[in-house]
Amino acid sequence: MPSTKLLTEFLGTFFLVTVVSFTGNPIAIGAVLMALVYSGGHISGAHFNPAVTLAVFLKKKISSTEAAQYVFAQFLGAACAVEMFFLTQHTFFLPSPGLKVSWLVAFLIETLFTFLLVRTVLATAVESRAKNNQYFGLAIGAALLAGAFAGGPLSGGVYNPALGLAAIFLDLTHLSEHVPLIVLYLAGPLFGGALAAKVPEK
Repeated sequence: MPSTKLLTEFLGTFFLVTVVSFTGNPIAIGAVLMALVYSGGHISGAHFNPAVTLAVFLKKKISSTEAAQYVFAQFLGAACAVEMFFLTQHTFFLPSPGLKVSWLVAFLIETLFTFLLVRTVLATAVESRAKNNQYFGLAIGAALLAGAFAGGPLSGGVYNPALGLAAIFLDLTHLSEHVPLIVLYLAGPLFGGALAAKVPEK
């Protein structure tokens, strides 16, 4: 696989997670994803999220080897972003559900809005009917913007296993305490991504 694709996935995930961790602002998050998708879509497909890569793999648009390499680059980019947050802010970036929000509700939110995000990616940038449009980046950024506004206060608004797990694994001293979050931010988005891939193209 060309290294340019993996570098694009690394840098895209890095800047996405950097904006998420430093601002937590849904508008900034949606805007940076839109910019990253337009700048990287023609190179790597601009996944920047293992849930997206899983769905694209299930659609048989990439091989298992390519998918694994993408996911590795995404996790590395996210890890570098949360490490930079720690080094500059002297505290851990750790997403978590809102107060009094049950794990099950948070899981449902992570699943639903990851589904929305991934379904938007597939429908506007991956599937055959989406070819040659100019709105794919705007649509994808808007999907994440909506998810961040609507679901962020409930689940933490991660929708991306690379973001969630990189943040959790940096805090190694409390790793055992974060097991429910690990399951939440891994299983929820991946389940949502897999569901999105099951929607028929036609």
